[in-house]
Amino acid sequence: MGRKDASTSRTPVDQYRKQIGKQDYKKTRPMLRATRLKAEAKKTALGVKEVALVLVAILVFLLAFYAFFYLNVSNEVDLDLDPDEN
Repeated sequence: MGRKDASTSRTPVDQYRKQIGKQDYKKTRPMLRATRLKAEAKKTALGVKEVALVLVAILVFLLAFYAFFYLNVSNEVDLDLDPDEN
């Protein structure tokens, strides 16, 4: 019998959820579909942060590549110049 009394009294959270459920039920299907598609598009869209992060990663890679070959070539040029030749 104690359970029957406990189920009739609802917490404010349950009442709020029921009210929200009724409001969603009142919406039409196209409206719900549009809301769902909008939320999915927001999840899958690339943000500015992601694009900037990719660009920075590419620039760092190119800079490292350039620095490696620049230092490698500059060391070879120094080795070719022997001051003892003259």
